[in-house]
Formats: sequence, C-alpha cells, structure tokens
Amino acid sequence: MNSLGIKKTPKDTKVVVAMSGGVDSSVVAALMKKEGYDVTGITLKLYDDAKPSKEGRQCCAGQDILDAKRVSEKLNINHEILFYQKKFKSEVIDSFIDSYVSGETPIPCVQCNQTVKFRDLFKYAKDLNADALITGHYVTRIEDQNKANMYRAKDIKRDQSYFLFSTTQDQLNFLRFPLGQIDKSLTREVAKNLKLNVAEKPDSQDICFVPNGDYSSVIKKFRPESFLKGNILNLKGIKIGEHEGIINYTIGQRRGIKISNSDPFYVVKIDAKSNTVTVGPKEALIIKKMKLRNLNVLGIEKEFSENILIKVRSTGKLLKSKIFINNTNADVEILEDETGISPGQACVFYKQDLKGYKVLGGGWIDKTFNKELST
Repeated sequence: MNSLGIKKTPKDTKVVVAMSGGVDSSVVAALMKKEGYDVTGITLKLYDDAKPSKEGRQCCAGQDILDAKRVSEKLNINHEILFYQKKFKSEVIDSFIDSYVSGETPIPCVQCNQTVKFRDLFKYAKDLNADALITGHYVTRIEDQNKANMYRAKDIKRDQSYFLFSTTQDQLNFLRFPLGQIDKSLTREVAKNLKLNVAEKPDSQDICFVPNGDYSSVIKKFRPESFLKGNILNLKGIKIGEHEGIINYTIGQRRGIKISNSDPFYVVKIDAKSNTVTVGPKEALIIKKMKLRNLNVLGIEKEFSENILIKVRSTGKLLKSKIFINNTNADVEILEDETGISPGQACVFYKQDLKGYKVLGGGWIDKTFNKELST
C-alpha cells in the first residue's frame, strides 16, 4: 500500500495532478514526483483574460498556465493543457450571470469544481488510466470501511471544504488531497526549498473571470438589459427610493443604498420579477429557515438525526441546525442567529466526530425566511 492508499508501488501508480499555476498545486506535483509516482500535470485554460488583473490574484489565466508549465519542466513531469473555455462559459459564466440577474448571490467557484474541474477533469484522468486525481485543495480525505470521507482541513483558515460540497462519492474515492493535514506556511516553505518559481506567488482572490472583483462589468458585457432602474421599498412595500439596477446589490449590503435614515438601511430582499430592492434594519437580515435545492448528500441518513452544523459562506462560522431532507431538496432550521444569507449561496453540512468535522454534503439556497419577510 503506497502513501495514497493504493495497492501499487509509487512508480507503478499513475497520478494526474490538477495544476492551476499556484503554489499549492505546484507543491503537490513536486511531492508526488519526489515520492516516485508517475505524474502528469494538467492545467485547464478556462477563459480568455481580455482585461488585466492584479498580478497573481486569479487562477486559470494566461500567466498561471505559463507558471504551471515552468514548474512541470523543473520537475521533469509530463504536462498537458486542456482548453475548456466553451464548457466554462456555458456551465460557469452563464450560470453565474443567470443567478446574479435573478437576484441571487452565486458562487461560481463551487460550480467550477462541480463541472469542468472535477466532472470533466475526472473523466479525462480516467481516460488516461490514472489511478488517482490529485489536487492542492485544503481538505482532508479519510477512508473508513472502503469509503472515502471528506473532512475540514487541519489549517482551518485555509479549509476549502465549503467549495467542494458537491463532490460525488465516486469522485471522492478517486481524488486525493495531500495538503489536507499541512499548514499553508509549510506549503510555501516546501516550495522555497524546492526553488519553485511560484513559491512567493500570491494566492488567487478574485473570481477568475471577474477582473479585480468588478462584477457589474461582466454582467454589463453579457446582459446590458440588467441595468434597468427600479424601486427601492421598505419592509411594508412602500417605495422610498430608486435603484440603478438590481445587479448593483447583494443581500446584507449597506453602502450604496443612498437613502438617508436615522438607522442604516440594509438590503434584505432582491426581487428580479418586480425589479425591486427591499431594505430594512439589520435585525431584518436574521434568517431562521431556508429551503435548499440540488442537494449532494455524502453522509448516511442516521448522521442527520442530530448535532448537525451548517456553513452558509466560506468564511462564516459553523451554525447549529436541523436538516430535513426530501430527495434532492431540504428544509433547514437554523438554531442560532445568522445574517446576510442569500439565495444562490451554498449551504454545507458538517458533523463533528473523533476525526474532525466531516462533510455530509450540501445544497444551494433557494429561499430564505425570517420574522419580517421571505426571499
């Protein structure tokens, strides 16, 4: 049994490493090569970056592909580039825009993992007769009774399990995450010791196809009609102002409303059908119940009976909740106060055991409910 849990010697084990051009995936490729595995690095070209961004702040851009190629050459491993721009446009960018103009707050990084990165790259790796697909994500994979389970990473600040909730059981069985039990600082130290050119490269921050975080420019390019003016309403449905397009607002937003009041207004509802934005006090943002769609369940039924925790944003805390699953949908009751939850975001399920916080799956928030109104 080798270090990946496969009953082969490393030199007889073919692995595909998803190389984004960043420090994490580069270190993973280097570790696999050092251990003697038969390594092929694959980099995805997902979009044509027509507008410059801050250096090193995105992924899957032109510079990143060059960086991945240079690392592969230094490690003396095979390297391939897959051109997935059309797939990425139809399955990630278009979905992002559709969600945004419907008043939701989408998370394209999850959809990217769900489609081109795991589904399509998974298939390509299988076609290469690879034994495993390796990524630089900070999540922990633990096998128990021949079943792979996903847990939060040791480095909680870097944990990426929220973005991987849609990983299927078949994919999880095939995937490996060598950085799950490593602190980010150690990853950079390894890169420096190996003299990799990406050792000091900044982590990606922006959504890759949204240069410098300017969402409205992307929407304007593809859906200029989304900038229709409309009404701003209070909680009673009375018009108190006008907006320049609902895509300029997200749930929980305070700045940019431009309506004076003794207490600050927050965006509490966005209705694409009526082209209205509803604002109210901060307490109106507290959500107690949600409906989820398109569930991906990794746990078993009895695990959902009690002590379930959820996460509704990547940087958010774990919240005590009750979950009631109905096929691919679910009702969620949140047992503590949380604000700023929006349709379109992901809700990820966790349960603590002796090994850590296990990922039980998750779904997309379809509707939220609070004391004042529903969205």
